[in-house]
Amino acid sequence: MKAGPLQIFTLTGNLLAERTLDFRDWAPGRTQRAESESFQVGGKGINVSRMLARFGVEATALCFTGGHLGAECLAWLTARGLSHRAFSGSTPTRTGIVIRRPGGRETTFLGPDAAPDADAIAACAQFLGEQPDGGVLAICGSFPGWEGAAFDPLRKALDAWINRSTLIADTYGPPLAWLAKRPVSLVKLNATEFRGLIRPNRKDGSSLTDPELEAAAKETPVRNWIVTDGPGLVWVREENSSPIYLEPPKVSEVSATGSGDVMLACVIEGWMRRHMPLREAAVFALPYAASNAAHSGVAEFEMPEN
Repeated sequence: MKAGPLQIFTLTGNLLAERTLDFRDWAPGRTQRAESESFQVGGKGINVSRMLARFGVEATALCFTGGHLGAECLAWLTARGLSHRAFSGSTPTRTGIVIRRPGGRETTFLGPDAAPDADAIAACAQFLGEQPDGGVLAICGSFPGWEGAAFDPLRKALDAWINRSTLIADTYGPPLAWLAKRPVSLVKLNATEFRGLIRPNRKDGSSLTDPELEAAAKETPVRNWIVTDGPGLVWVREENSSPIYLEPPKVSEVSATGSGDVMLACVIEGWMRRHMPLREAAVFALPYAASNAAHSGVAEFEMPEN
């Protein structure tokens, strides 16, 4: 029987209803009127799905929603033709405000985190359990309430997914600590999170070239690592291989927001769909991540030649 297309899912644990206000200039402590306003849906998994869509890939964005802002997010995703599956509950979707002005770095204000309710989490776990073997799931961003009992069904579903499909993690905090104890196919994270995870008792800011970090990473069951460090070197360690260090393209940064998500999407495109070795997929991804950092918005830049 001919295999069907590769199924790709992203899971956003902390969806964001985000409004962007553009000012000619602004400063704290006074009333100011924006020149324009726009709305978009934020969250790391959403960003990954948006970038994959630029390659013509239908990556289903899974998310938790609630309240009128959750409904607005779903309408936005539907209007843009982004494949999605929402698990609605009583917890309202959080808010975010992005402030921009010409020639200045943007500022983002985020509303408080709130854990999805138990029914929404259970529905997500059931959905994952119903999917056929062989798919790709990227678990992205923060998951408020992760250590609580309500997340038991999802943790169980992820353990089952690891044994039959590809699980990729770009998260932090408690879910990262939990996933790093498992044979996850790939963990992609930034250098600060990596150091804190691998050497939590060291406070010296060890560089990614530190052999002690490499030795510690080998002690985990994680199969592959990609560690970014802003505009600095990218550390890539493939299973059973020595790490390599990649230098990102130099750009004039406008907004780094979403650049890591763009990179992960391009790694998935190269590694999972074009069947490149992971290190080649990382090389493929870097120009896209750099282009995103050189533009405002997420996954809205002109696609580089690659």
